[in-house]
Amino acid sequence: MKPLSPSPELAAVVGKDPLPRTEVTKRVWEYVKKNDLQDPQNRRNIRADAKLRPVLARTRSTCSR
Repeated sequence: MKPLSPSPELAAVVGKDPLPRTEVTKRVWEYVKKNDLQDPQNRRNIRADAKLRPVLARTRSTCSR
């Protein structure tokens, strides 16, 4: 995949260097796990913190796997 430059909001989470979408997804998940943002009751839900909130546009998000 072609590397794309992340938006300023996303760059706060994954870094400012151009990345392919697959790497962006990987880094977002690393950030979520590192900062313990998964809901312990339902691990598909993400509790967004201040950095992640502008990217997800909600305080809580559900992942579709």
